[in-house]
Amino acid sequence: MIHFVGAGPGAVDLITVRGKSLLEKADLIIYAGSLVNPELLKAAKPDCQILNSAVLTLEQVIAAMVEAAKQGQTIVRLHTGDPSLYGAIREQMDLLDAYGLEYEVVPGVSSFCAAAAALKAEYTLPDVSQSVIITRMEGRTPVPPQEEISLLASHKATMVVFLSAGMLDKLTERLLAGGYSENTPAAIVYKASWDDQQVFRCSVATLAKTAKDHDIQKTALILIGGFLGSGYQRSKLYDPAFTHEFRDGHGGPNAAMPRMARSGDGHGGPNTAMPRMARSGDGNRQ
Repeated sequence: MIHFVGAGPGAVDLITVRGKSLLEKADLIIYAGSLVNPELLKAAKPDCQILNSAVLTLEQVIAAMVEAAKQGQTIVRLHTGDPSLYGAIREQMDLLDAYGLEYEVVPGVSSFCAAAAALKAEYTLPDVSQSVIITRMEGRTPVPPQEEISLLASHKATMVVFLSAGMLDKLTERLLAGGYSENTPAAIVYKASWDDQQVFRCSVATLAKTAKDHDIQKTALILIGGFLGSGYQRSKLYDPAFTHEFRDGHGGPNAAMPRMARSGDGHGGPNTAMPRMARSGDGNRQ
C-alpha cells in the first residue's frame, strides 16, 4: 500500500499521529529532500529503505514505488506540509492509477497554518477579511493568467504567497497594482515551526527590503492583509446578545458570566448539572 503523507510544516511533533505511525511501519520512505525535516526519518525502522526525491525524476519515484508495491511493502511518500498544496501529487497518483495500485493521502499541517501560529494571527477577522487566497508568483512554473497576482490582490483579502521569497520586488509591484496600499501590513515567516524559524513584520512597501536586510531568499511565506493590523470587529459567535443554536442571546455586554465550579467548591462536583445543550429534534432548539 502506498501512503502520501503530509510531513507538516517542519517541527517534528507537528506531523499527524497517523503520519508518524506510517513512518514507523514503512518499508520504503521517499521524502521531499530539504523541504522535509530529516529528524522525521529517525522514526523509520532500521531496515527501511529511504530515498530522497530531490535527486530523482517523477519516473524514478514511480518505479521505486511500483517495485516495492509488487513486493507487498508499505510505502510512504513523504511530502512537506499538506500534500494538496504544491505537492505535485496528482501526476504521481495518475501514474499509480495506470499501474492499478492502491494509495491513500494522509493530510498534514500546512506551513500557512504554522505561519499564522508564528505570528499569533487569525486570517479571518470580522469586517477585515473572510477569505484567504493561497497563491504563488509566476516563475519557471507558470500560473493561469486569471490568477495573476494583481488580479487576486484586487480583492484585498488575506493573501498567503508561497514559493516567491526571491521575487519580492516584482511581488510588491503587483500587489500595489492590484490595490493594496504601500502601508498594508505584511509579514515574512521563514521556515515556520522549524528550530530556526524567523518572523519579520513589515508592510507591502518594505517587503523586499526586509527580506534583503535579513538575507531571506527562500523557504519563506509572504503574508499580506489587514488581518495583521490592529483593527477588527468582535466575533458574533460569543457576543452575549447574539442568539444561536446553543445559546439564547438575551444578555448584553454586562450580562453575568456563567458560574464555573471550582475544586473544593461545595456547589460543584462530578454530578453538578451542566448547561443544557440543544439536541436535534429538541423542541427548544432555536
